[in-house]
Amino acid sequence: MEQLVLIIGLLFATVVAVGLGDRFKLPYPVLMLIMAGAMTFIPGFPDLRIDPELILPIFLPPLLFATAQKSSWAVFRIRWRTIISLAVALVVVSTAAVAGMAWLLIPGIGIPAAIALGAMAAPPDPVAVESVAGRVHMPRRLITVLQSEGLFNDAAAIVIFQAAVAGAMDGEKFGLGVVGKFVLGAVAAVAVGMAMGWVTGLITKLISSSVARSAVTLVVPFAAYILAEEVHASGVIAVVVTALEIKRHARAEDATERITRAAFWDVVELLVTGLAFGLVGLEVRQVIQEEGSAIWAIIPTAVAVSLLVIGVRFLWFGMLAWASKKRVGELPPQNFKDVVILSWCGMRGLATLALALALPTSLPSGAAFPARHEIVVIACAVLLTTLVLPGLTLPWLMRVLNATDDGGEEREAAKLLALRAQEAAVAALRDSALIKSLEPEKLKLLKEKMLRLHAELLDEGLKDDGIKARRRRGRELAIALQTVALDAAREEVLAARNEADTDPEVADRVLRQLDLRTMIMPD
Repeated sequence: MEQLVLIIGLLFATVVAVGLGDRFKLPYPVLMLIMAGAMTFIPGFPDLRIDPELILPIFLPPLLFATAQKSSWAVFRIRWRTIISLAVALVVVSTAAVAGMAWLLIPGIGIPAAIALGAMAAPPDPVAVESVAGRVHMPRRLITVLQSEGLFNDAAAIVIFQAAVAGAMDGEKFGLGVVGKFVLGAVAAVAVGMAMGWVTGLITKLISSSVARSAVTLVVPFAAYILAEEVHASGVIAVVVTALEIKRHARAEDATERITRAAFWDVVELLVTGLAFGLVGLEVRQVIQEEGSAIWAIIPTAVAVSLLVIGVRFLWFGMLAWASKKRVGELPPQNFKDVVILSWCGMRGLATLALALALPTSLPSGAAFPARHEIVVIACAVLLTTLVLPGLTLPWLMRVLNATDDGGEEREAAKLLALRAQEAAVAALRDSALIKSLEPEKLKLLKEKMLRLHAELLDEGLKDDGIKARRRRGRELAIALQTVALDAAREEVLAARNEADTDPEVADRVLRQLDLRTMIMPD
């Protein structure tokens, strides 16, 4: 019962953290970590112990799925260089740098254990980064880079970690075989994700309840992750591909389902994120308690590794900024401000903690795992340094660099997309057989309404026009014509969402207005 009470308490604390975050302009995951860590100082505070092997399967699938839904295949087609550079190459470089320093500073750690530590410290957390970046009005071009990095870097880190632990436990050689394992796992994961996306589409067609169809999307990420892991593929990649496939096959007529699903996933993402980072806070405190006074001897090495992680990231983005000047139209970073901001947003989180806790306590021979205490403490130190410090100071940094985005580019993109949707609606009406049956007076009113569709999609309308229309004669015909127009507009926005030059989140915003416009229509 104590465990259940603690979980409910963390969920309630999440709501409080969100409120405090809104009030003080701070990221609620960071506040949850701090609050949960502070709770453990309360006398008699119960322990919440979760099997380390279950931490990633429980929390990672829904959080990755929620983030991946905000992207599209087109985004990844134009950002494949960024994904490889950050989600794979930077993870490898960071792992190597940390492993090298650990091997030099920690006596008896051994190369495999040092590489395991490097893999823990390498991947930034996509959920933490997005929650922080969104609150400081970071430019979309930077947020999309961080999102692209965060969706896949856990996959590379987990493969390296597993290979390193196998090397320490069984004496397996750590070499280029890891590359082949990663590639094969990625290919298999893509296949699993594609299959799960297809199955999800089939199931949703057979279910009439929009609530039930939304509930299916909560089960699917876990199914994709577990199935991929069972066939020795990457569960991370499988979940991301599943989300992208579901979004790719979105249908124009599913307006009610989209509204329901969006609200459902907003709640799921908020509570799961809060619970996950609350768990991080509890576990970090537990690690500190278990180490006791011995932790002071590890702090200098932990600080050095934390600074190294930040330094490697800064140098890497600096190199990318230099390379971007050689190619026109290259993605960020493109200047010093971009380098500083992206470097400061390398926040570690759930994957770092889960890998640290999953480290075996002993070798098959019965001997203790090399330098396990030092590795766990250092991993937690990197997590705290890269999450709490940037999370609390990023608003200040954005002001100092004068890098806050006023949203002008997004508004302009939304206007262009709304205009495109309006033109599609007018064209559909022009070609519709129903239009020929309208009286001239009604035709004039309908044209005026379609011309106002552009303003309505930008949240400037949605007033009482629908009520007035319902009171006119020819009610059924008017509704039918609106349905034709709105379906055409949604089809156009969905098509645009899968284009390379369209921001998926902007398209989703315009699509939401169309869906809401459909829902206020009378039956």
